[in-house]
Amino acid sequence: MLTSQWYADLATAIRRREPRCGPVSVVAVDGVAGAGKSTLAAGLARALDGAPIVPTDGLASHQRLFDWWPELVADVFEPLAAGRPGSYRPYDWVARRRGEPHAVPVVPVLIVEGVGAGRRELAPWLSYLIWMDADPAAAHDRGLRRDLDALGAGWEPELAEFWTGWVAAEQAHFAADPTADRADLNVPGRPT
Repeated sequence: MLTSQWYADLATAIRRREPRCGPVSVVAVDGVAGAGKSTLAAGLARALDGAPIVPTDGLASHQRLFDWWPELVADVFEPLAAGRPGSYRPYDWVARRRGEPHAVPVVPVLIVEGVGAGRRELAPWLSYLIWMDADPAAAHDRGLRRDLDALGAGWEPELAEFWTGWVAAEQAHFAADPTADRADLNVPGRPT
């Protein structure tokens, strides 16, 4: 279990890093789907005085599971580096369309969390990279159950098909880009 002191110590270590996105230090929380990245990011955000979180789930889509990173750079990182707010349009996974723009303010620390958050192409912008280490099969099972709980009965066939495709795409992504090897911190998956 990750304690409030653990988060406070991590926040201190992150604050000591030089910003690499203009005045903003970007922290990436990466790992397989269902590993507990969102939980860790939320706890870290609290320890960082409410640092905003950009979830990669809001950047990806059914058509572009992993090719969303150019928009993150153009719409969030580049404006922040210039001292201006950024924005992104979160993807609605049920309606299958982009929502209204979500502002990303210029802050001392920004957290980007989700599968692919620490990918090689984003490394020049990142001040700190956290890898959530989890057994992929167990993590994927948790992720599928989470999605089923959120959507309710009747979604089982569609989600099973989606997760089958997701797992293959995720494995290919991490085989080509072994993010864990570049992490500043490796955390056992599924923090509480």
